[in-house]
Amino acid sequence: MFWRKTRAAIERFHPVHQGLIWQRTASVTLPPAEWDAVVASLARHAETVKRRKWRLPDRTVAVLVPLIRVLCEDVAPKGAIGITADLRGPKVPEKTGPSRKFPGRGRVRNITEWFAHDPWLAVRAELRDGSVLELTVTDRVRYRRIHKVNPRGKHKVKTKSKAVQRITARRTLQPGQEVRRPGSPPPRSVGVRIKSAKRTVISATAKLGPAPAEQDQLQWILAVATEPFRWTPPAATVRRTA
Repeated sequence: MFWRKTRAAIERFHPVHQGLIWQRTASVTLPPAEWDAVVASLARHAETVKRRKWRLPDRTVAVLVPLIRVLCEDVAPKGAIGITADLRGPKVPEKTGPSRKFPGRGRVRNITEWFAHDPWLAVRAELRDGSVLELTVTDRVRYRRIHKVNPRGKHKVKTKSKAVQRITARRTLQPGQEVRRPGSPPPRSVGVRIKSAKRTVISATAKLGPAPAEQDQLQWILAVATEPFRWTPPAATVRRTA
């Protein structure tokens, strides 16, 4: 009975919200008003769904919702925000590469190593000033399974992991938008590249190891996303009315 009530409540959520519950993924392009409806639906989740198995992925609340709110402020009502989020984590089979086994030394019998490639967030937003912002976040996780034998002859197997994260922000300017070097250099962890063609592209990239803690994740994404805006004069980033 309780399952039927919960299922009925979930079916009233926004379709994007339902996808994050059942598949833990979302891939959709919507205008800001529709994203506001998604955020409002997500806000009702905790008070409606109590069972742990139907809980939203942690990054939904910690990263996705506040990032959507920030983007909606910078996109005109008729603009679009596209988000592809895969919040299943790095352990799903299609993200895991082949393993290699190495001989050990001493009490370490052998070491098995493999890597997971997890591109869990991609964003494209058409901003009010006419430029386009693209964001990608990818985790690369190294796993090591270590087989040891202690002095009493007991076998133990322990798995360790180490994650490195790459955050990239690309801002494609409108034709004629000026590029200007900011008064202060970018943070040491952020690299900037400018490519001039028909439309100038300013790219900022950070490679973070170890990967940021969950509570620091949004801060790092916004820090990298902000960097391309420091390379244009303030007049080029003033929000326009729709």
